Amino acid sequence: MSQQVWLTQDAYDRLRSEYEHLSGPGRAEITARINEAREEGDLKENGGYHAAKEEQGKQEARIRQLEQLLRDAKVGQAPPSNGKAGPGMVVEVRFPGDEETEKFVLGSREDHSTTLTIYSPQSPLGSAVTGHGPGETVDYTLPNGRTASVEIVNVEPYTS
Repeated sequence: MSQQVWLTQDAYDRLRSEYEHLSGPGRAEITARINEAREEGDLKENGGYHAAKEEQGKQEARIRQLEQLLRDAKVGQAPPSNGKAGPGMVVEVRFPGDEETEKFVLGSREDHSTTLTIYSPQSPLGSAVTGHGPGETVDYTLPNGRTASVEIVNVEPYTS
């Protein structure tokens, strides 16, 4: 089951370019390196061959990851504000006992077009705040199994 992700146009363009390179010239480069290493002889003791095959596996995994991300991406403007947190929104929260607030964008960790922290809507904090608005306090489970609370202070569409 795929989840829609929100990306800025800049991030989408950068990831599309990476995908096109890896699935075109990148594949040709790694295939050529594997063939060169194969011609060197005994594959059992050929470090260059094994390194190239491992790199090929990582590259193919990245290609599949990018395909899914680009296929499921909602690109560009954040959705209009209904006052609720969701993909493409800047969420301002306050943790119990803190005076300071923290702002973050609900989006893809692949998006490097903002200086704000990015939380995936599937992350514990991201999924806890999604669908909630200012004045609400939500609980979520930390990776260590403990529960934490956060108060939503403000929600607004992301603007670049």
